[in-house]
Amino acid sequence: MLNHTSPHAIDNHIRPATRVDLPAILEIYNYAVRELNASFDTVEKTLAEREVWFAAHGERYPVFVAVAKEQVVGWASLSPYSDRPAYGRTVENSVYVHHEHWGRGIGGMLMAALMAVVVTQGFHVVIARIAGGNEASIRLHQRFGFTEVGVMHEAGWKFERWHDVVIMERVIGQ
Repeated sequence: MLNHTSPHAIDNHIRPATRVDLPAILEIYNYAVRELNASFDTVEKTLAEREVWFAAHGERYPVFVAVAKEQVVGWASLSPYSDRPAYGRTVENSVYVHHEHWGRGIGGMLMAALMAVVVTQGFHVVIARIAGGNEASIRLHQRFGFTEVGVMHEAGWKFERWHDVVIMERVIGQ
């Protein structure tokens, strides 16, 4: 078990996700699909779809969960950035926290777990695509050494309006 804690979340801990966590991961993600521009999915995922997604992850591309009082309150994952071989040492991160637990340091705990894996797995670059206006996520990534490298203007249509995507990256060793 990873021992990442936050002063705001003393009873929280981070651990690798298991299949048992998928309903909670799905609930957190589908909230973002329904209510936020944090995900550019516009149709909620099913448990079967999340099972396929989870099976594509593993030791090299892990999924972590944040647990508070025996409940999953957030999750994070690393995914291949692209299937093209030259991108093999570049990953993309995802971090989602249950809306009732925002502002409690859970995102930082999850990011710390991801960044530890990035280093041990020998990845060179981590990419984050963040919906424009998501200042909390931008600040979180900045705290972990990410810098903004560009904006894709009006790249996504959701909630009857266009959304920008801020691209952030961290080159490991910088």
